[in-house]
Amino acid sequence: MWNWLRLVKDSVSEKTIGLMRMEFWRKTVDDIYSDNPPQQPVAIELWKVKAKCYFKKKFFFNVYSYREKNLDDKPYRNIQELENYAENTQSSLLYLTLEILGVKDLHADHAASHIGKAQGIVTCLRATPYHGSRRRVFLPMEICMLHGVSQEDFLRQNQAKNVRDVIYDIASQAHLHLKHARSFHKSVPVKAFPAFLQTVALEDYLKKIQQVDFDIFHPSLQQKNTLLPLSLYVQSWRKRY
Repeated sequence: MWNWLRLVKDSVSEKTIGLMRMEFWRKTVDDIYSDNPPQQPVAIELWKVKAKCYFKKKFFFNVYSYREKNLDDKPYRNIQELENYAENTQSSLLYLTLEILGVKDLHADHAASHIGKAQGIVTCLRATPYHGSRRRVFLPMEICMLHGVSQEDFLRQNQAKNVRDVIYDIASQAHLHLKHARSFHKSVPVKAFPAFLQTVALEDYLKKIQQVDFDIFHPSLQQKNTLLPLSLYVQSWRKRY
């Protein structure tokens, strides 16, 4: 279900269809919490998990409510709006994961909040070439205007310095959230670490974009890192995130 909620926007071309799918998941979650799950594989498995470990319904509500708002295809006004969206989607999924792991810890929640925001920002950056190919730009307008960059610059894949400055500012914010999340490392229960291993992929992307001088359209950014699974294993073995 996590992936379904994330991908609804990218898998539909009509807002009405997207809203219908969101409404399906909204009703599905309601039915799960009423112990009457629909005969759908994901719903049944989610109901089984809920029977073993209760998790808050509000986090599901946050995810599909904010995904629903995001179907309008409007760019974020500023970095704070992007962070707010990430908090209510990516971070909410992490809060759910922590509850499933049986982790109830303030430091873990703080780390989840920052990791979710970093994930949301990185996802926005990574998707920029794809969105541009569909004549859409979602990067924060305030930062673009600060550097004199228009949406057309991204649609034309302009690689000028001011365009790279926009990407630098946005990527720096993601890096800052990642740094804050890791500052709680010694206080976060080890039991929570599996939920945070996505930081490995986030750090990998941020390093790669720095290496290409924040050229968001550089071909290397679209290539998979074949060593990423090994890095995930190492971080898991070291009990780090």
